[in-house]
Amino acid sequence: MMMMMRKVLVLVLAVAMVASGGGGVVGVAGAGCNAGQLTVCAGAIAGGARPTAACCSSLRAQQGCFCQFAKDPRYGRYVNSPNARKAVSSCGIALPTCH
Repeated sequence: MMMMMRKVLVLVLAVAMVASGGGGVVGVAGAGCNAGQLTVCAGAIAGGARPTAACCSSLRAQQGCFCQFAKDPRYGRYVNSPNARKAVSSCGIALPTCH
């Protein structure tokens, strides 16, 4: 079941990257925000696995984009999940307060 969720997450992120013009860049205001960089976190976000060093690095690189991802219907379900919050916390990254 976890493997299926992981595949679904990777597929959703890949489709979103293609749909947004390749690269998964979120809007002009979100220049530099690339949800595709979070595919290395699929195991942690979809399956609750411990985040890898690569995952933590990607989360840090995209930290300023968390609120944009959370509001985006393509990513919100995953970004707002308990596993995503756990992964961010495990990497020592503060969760932002989104408005």
